[in-house]
Amino acid sequence: MNGEQSANGARTLPDDAVVVVPVSNVIFPGVVFPIVLDRPSAVAAAQQALREQHPLVLVLQQDVQAPDPGPQSLHRMGTLANVLRYVTGPDGAPHVACQGVERFEIDEWVEGFPFLVARGRRIPEPEAEGAAIEARFLHLRSQALEALQLLPQSPPGELVAAVEGASSPAALADLVAAYLDLQPPEKQQILETIDLEARLDKVSAFLAQRLEVLRLTSEIAQRTRQSLGERQRETLLREQMAAIQRELGEGEREELVELEAAIENAGMPEEVVQQARKELRRLARTPEAAAEYGMVRTYLEWLVELPWGVPEAAPIDLAEARRILDEDHFGLEKIKQRIIEHLAVRRLAPEGKAPILCFVGPPGVGKTSLGQSIARAMHRPFVRVSLGGVHDESEIRGHRRTYVGALPGNIIQAIRKAGRRDCVMMLDEIDKMSAGIHGDPSAALLEVLDPEQNVAFRDNYLAVPFDLSRVVFIATANMLDTIPGPLRDRMEVIQLSGYTAGEKRQIAERYLVRRQLEANGLTAEQVQIEPAALETLIARYTREAGVRSLEREIGRLLRHVAVRFAEGHTEPVRIGPTNLEPILGPPRVENEVAMRTSVPGVATGLAWTPVGGEILFIEATRTPGDGRLILTGQLGEVMRESAQTALSLVKSRAEALGVTPSLFKESDIHIHVPAGATPKDGPSAGVAMTMALISLLTDRTVRSDTAMTGEISLRGLVLPVGGIKEKVVAAATAGVRRVLLPARNRADERDIPEETRQTLELIWLERIEDAIEAGLDPRRGDVRQTQVRAAS
Repeated sequence: MNGEQSANGARTLPDDAVVVVPVSNVIFPGVVFPIVLDRPSAVAAAQQALREQHPLVLVLQQDVQAPDPGPQSLHRMGTLANVLRYVTGPDGAPHVACQGVERFEIDEWVEGFPFLVARGRRIPEPEAEGAAIEARFLHLRSQALEALQLLPQSPPGELVAAVEGASSPAALADLVAAYLDLQPPEKQQILETIDLEARLDKVSAFLAQRLEVLRLTSEIAQRTRQSLGERQRETLLREQMAAIQRELGEGEREELVELEAAIENAGMPEEVVQQARKELRRLARTPEAAAEYGMVRTYLEWLVELPWGVPEAAPIDLAEARRILDEDHFGLEKIKQRIIEHLAVRRLAPEGKAPILCFVGPPGVGKTSLGQSIARAMHRPFVRVSLGGVHDESEIRGHRRTYVGALPGNIIQAIRKAGRRDCVMMLDEIDKMSAGIHGDPSAALLEVLDPEQNVAFRDNYLAVPFDLSRVVFIATANMLDTIPGPLRDRMEVIQLSGYTAGEKRQIAERYLVRRQLEANGLTAEQVQIEPAALETLIARYTREAGVRSLEREIGRLLRHVAVRFAEGHTEPVRIGPTNLEPILGPPRVENEVAMRTSVPGVATGLAWTPVGGEILFIEATRTPGDGRLILTGQLGEVMRESAQTALSLVKSRAEALGVTPSLFKESDIHIHVPAGATPKDGPSAGVAMTMALISLLTDRTVRSDTAMTGEISLRGLVLPVGGIKEKVVAAATAGVRRVLLPARNRADERDIPEETRQTLELIWLERIEDAIEAGLDPRRGDVRQTQVRAAS
């Protein structure tokens, strides 16, 4: 048998062949050793051997530095081994644990595999009979036991037991050779020695050389211990003298006195006080030069510096809270009202278990600053714990003190930094955590955020309970999908959507310009930015849901002006729309209105992204073919199914639309969504895809001033979708005048800003026929493309 093709296309191994893995050391029969698979060919070999239950043959390389050894650079004699397990090490490299079975001699190599495969023969062990063999066996065992006793560190008990209980002379010789500190070529000599007497003699000779070294090392160590005796005696006497002084109350270290007073005055619970006193007594017995002294002192300092008591909180003034929220944030009325409700409950029931708020929204909409405003309104310190990229449970719970450099987790560190147990703690980017090899930090957060459990939160470093129930936890996230369900259930989610262009202009005028003037050393008398310039900056230089990029661009403008004043100019500067391009360069955001065209087969859809809404162009074309549907533009599975549904719906309405049914069999239909490098998914494009297909097949254009969103069913129903506010705001920003929306989303109309509603005509759809009536131009289209200008 020369090997066959398996189901997955890979060749199977012949029955009489073995997989050969080159190694940098000799593996002996009867010994278990880990092998690092540091080459792709070795990984493939081990995986196929495991898959087909073939043994491996481990063969020493003649040149251990060779990066990818071939048959000519390997020894002929190796060890047949069974793979016990296949694991990935801490460094990411795959490992296999192999147990040697018997010697194997390679006769020929088998080609056609991406790794080494050979045929050969197993080498059985010769008969172990006779007095000469028995004498050599006993001598080697006594040598091995003596060597184990002379080792500087105690050998593993399993190794001693294996030497004492060796079942045969061959097994003992291979075991000793495996653990001897020999060069690989010397071990290969032993492996290739089949004659048992000769093998026992070789191993015994090598072991005798090692014994001489061990005996000399033992004698040197004994002399060193004798010379150190006087020094150790002096150290012992000093420790005894210090103990006598402590008993007499003399020579008490000032540091211990201060720690003892701090423990008594820290207001710790009785359980924690007992633990602190125990550690203080341990510290008093420890010499200052010992490494343990610093560890215990650091632990006690952490205990006494934590705010165990709860100061009397100032009453919450709701009127002042409203003023602070309005002062720090523009808009966000629903969010502010929910925060006021949260603070009102805190005022009426300060000991109650208030819900944990989680602000979810795109970057730059004010999630973190809302937490700071809540802390100001409550007159409490604010601390922020960044959880982005955390993948170690110890970041939350801390490390045990047995580890060098151990510290408490981020929660306890933030409490210490705040100095109060009733602080406002912002858990930032809670959706960016991930599980790793050191545990799941989101699971550790469950205890922190659960009011039933956090009254006795136990940090691994402190090892005593700490009450977190008075901490006001506020979480932030960009999206909910990546937050584990149990963690999400412990929080009340408050969605923050992106700002409209008008809101961004107001925020810039009220906050951003003033802040950047101060940051760049300028005053409002020196520089003025016209409202029209801000509007152009928002529309043509930034594309975001928040205002971070807008603030950066304002900073760039003001830094340019700062250079003028630094050079001695004193005339006030007024920045208008015409000044932007010379300073900031050409606009970076393409005008989407100018991209809309009145051509059959093109429809304008609306999409939701984590940074706000966007308009999306759906293009459809028809070519001669055999009825295939071609989809391009990096469409996800859900969006592909929407396209299939749209095509099936159009086919079912072919006669009503005036489309010849045979057209579908004689043509290929290609649907493309531009920006092909950007992945897209979701059901919201169903209506737009259907309209693009109907427009293509009926030669009627979709109105260029109309955008649409909604999912469709095979019955022609228009189904509701999410992100209505963001999509409608994006349509208004792009210059669209009419928006087609699912009728079942009518309840979302109240979330649309009033200024946006006034600029748009919202048309509500029950069925696809409503979209055809409202969205298609009744006249047949012209194949010539008509550009629609931004002013239209």
